[in-house]
Amino acid sequence: MPPPTAPSPSRRLLRRVRDVMAGEGAAQHRLDMVTTIIAAEMVAEVCSIYLSRGGAVLELFASKGLKGEAVHRTRLRFGEGLVGRIAARARPLALKDAQSHPDFAYRPETGEEIYHSLMGVPILRDGQPHGVLVVQNRTMRDYTEEEIETLETVAMVLAELIFASGLIAIDPVAPGPAAAGRPERLEGQRLSPGLASGTAVPHRVPIAVDRVVADDAAEELLRLDDALAGMQSALDDLLETSDLQEPGEHQEVLETYRMFAADEGWMRRMREAVEGGLTAEAAVQKVQGDTQARMSRITDPYLRERLADLDDLAGRLLRHLTGRAETAAAADLPDDAVLTARTMGPAELLDYAKGAPRALLLEEGTAGSHVAIVARAMNLPVIGGLRGLADTVRPGDPIIVDADNGQVLVRPGEDVRDEFIRTMRARDEARELYAALRDKPAVTLDGVRVDLHINAGLLVDVQRLDECGAAGIGLYRTEIPFMVRSAFPDLDEQTRLYARVIELAAGRPVAFRTLDLGGDKLLPYLAMRREDNPAMGWRAIRLGLDRPMMLRTQLRALIRATAGGDLCVMFPMVAEVGELDSARAVLDREIAQAAVPPASVRVGAMLEVPSLCWQLSDLLSRVDFLSVGSNDLLQFVFASDRGNPRMTERYDPLSPAFLRLLADVVAACDRAGVDCTLCGEIAGRPLEAMALIGIGFRNLSMTPAAIGPVKAMIRHLRLQDVRDYLQLLADSGNCNPRPYLTAFARDHGMEL
Repeated sequence: MPPPTAPSPSRRLLRRVRDVMAGEGAAQHRLDMVTTIIAAEMVAEVCSIYLSRGGAVLELFASKGLKGEAVHRTRLRFGEGLVGRIAARARPLALKDAQSHPDFAYRPETGEEIYHSLMGVPILRDGQPHGVLVVQNRTMRDYTEEEIETLETVAMVLAELIFASGLIAIDPVAPGPAAAGRPERLEGQRLSPGLASGTAVPHRVPIAVDRVVADDAAEELLRLDDALAGMQSALDDLLETSDLQEPGEHQEVLETYRMFAADEGWMRRMREAVEGGLTAEAAVQKVQGDTQARMSRITDPYLRERLADLDDLAGRLLRHLTGRAETAAAADLPDDAVLTARTMGPAELLDYAKGAPRALLLEEGTAGSHVAIVARAMNLPVIGGLRGLADTVRPGDPIIVDADNGQVLVRPGEDVRDEFIRTMRARDEARELYAALRDKPAVTLDGVRVDLHINAGLLVDVQRLDECGAAGIGLYRTEIPFMVRSAFPDLDEQTRLYARVIELAAGRPVAFRTLDLGGDKLLPYLAMRREDNPAMGWRAIRLGLDRPMMLRTQLRALIRATAGGDLCVMFPMVAEVGELDSARAVLDREIAQAAVPPASVRVGAMLEVPSLCWQLSDLLSRVDFLSVGSNDLLQFVFASDRGNPRMTERYDPLSPAFLRLLADVVAACDRAGVDCTLCGEIAGRPLEAMALIGIGFRNLSMTPAAIGPVKAMIRHLRLQDVRDYLQLLADSGNCNPRPYLTAFARDHGMEL
């Protein structure tokens, strides 16, 4: 039998740190001993521990090598000096000559001027920096990758031991609980529409890891592999037995999630952490903490949502390691549960599905997130971007959720709850009314027909065509399926997707908008740089013309998907007629080369850039239809960033200037015999839709949920009356017609 191998230096160091921190004695004494041990094992003259005691200030808590009087006296802000830089960026730093670095901040009380090289790593917990562990040497020394990884592992163990033992209150200034019984209001972003009320239930609490340092690395590796296999098997069962078996983007999301669970890089990093001396549980936490720290400052929504998936997987794997794989999430839910969480993965939401939660509230999340896509398929109201959610909402709090408007009422008064119940009842009655109107035409009292279409970007939206009674799809956003994939869809994938959209439309027209990427819609698998002014940057048709193969592939897929039927395609963000000519030339070449060309082709342009308004005569001679994208057009006309909360209510789409511009556009289209559609948010608001119809629009495209309310308004509208009233308001020179139009609608019995 071969003799047992000696523990590696990394595992030996971890065990010594663990034994000291688990021992007896004052906290300061134990930290001092830890710095001495680390300095000796790392062959360093200095080892220092900086911890955050609340806010973004680091305090020197213990040191071997620096002057004793500097301990608890030296403080650095996050971002200040090399230590502050490590904390702020949550990344390790190793320097051969630290004093020559521009961020070096000299503190005379430490006596560190005699030390040249420095290696520091953040002390992380749950991906958040709570301190910095530093070693220094007199000589100019090149630290190895292995030494950096060893120090990172020690810092992770140190963080867990400090928190677990309660030796130091690292964050004593953390926000306290909300005042008992006090009503609160939170505002966020609508991720999935709907209204709900119920009781707050926090998403499951993270699993505490009791054992951090491994005694037997081989045994821990076996435990990790067994847990991975068990998790993947359970995940397959969950996804295959869920109620979401209908085709759609939610299915693609779940398949992508399944691929994450089998990612070799993720599993390899956890195995390496175990080989470095950690238990399987601690390895999962370390790898996830490193990932969280690395991605915490990334603003790209696609990449941030992948972090939510990895958080979900890490928690799922920890439950398998700790024997808690069978979640009781659904069984534990009250009948009126409103789930609250920082973030959530799509499979975690499926865990709760059998418990039928009423709504989901998230501190993070975007409309294109995986959990939001699955929630929409479940018809579950979701609000994201709720800052302060965890500090405001306590378990058991009564909650009112207005996901349509992105509002949450916490602990509302009895009168507010009663009013909300009345609103819910009225909404249910309205739904019954809209359902009764589904097969009735959108015709005014004086016989003018208005075609109502839906905006779609997901197959689940297309499936609602029959439900809402829309005439077709006025805008299919082709870029959204690209954003839920980890690689660019090839020709066959795109063809299958577009063919499915056409099949679900069942003969109703579908206007496919070519890729509107760029701006706030970045793809990680495409070399796209973040821009200072992305709304007016390299996006949409500009990107397509600069990357012609991307545009050609999409157009070829659309042509194939029609299978000899009708094709309707429009190009976004056209600023000059020449751009449309170039895009049209690409389309014409693809049609000429197609084995089965479309039976008919309708080509349109999006009017989003004001410069196009002065090229209408040339433009309208080249297109079959024009689609006004009022969201972008409004922000460009008023130089008002629609993503800026301070600007959202500043400029009114019903202002005389904007209505006059739209009236001129639709009149020019009428003279040229070109169909004109408006497909922005304002088309789906009954009051704004009334004004749009009054100035000449006969085609509106909106969300599926807006079809019913807008149709109900149209069937109560006498077109000549609203035309005359708009002219009266224009002649009066009133700069704010909204209140007058609201009064007009109510006087004529229109529900808004």
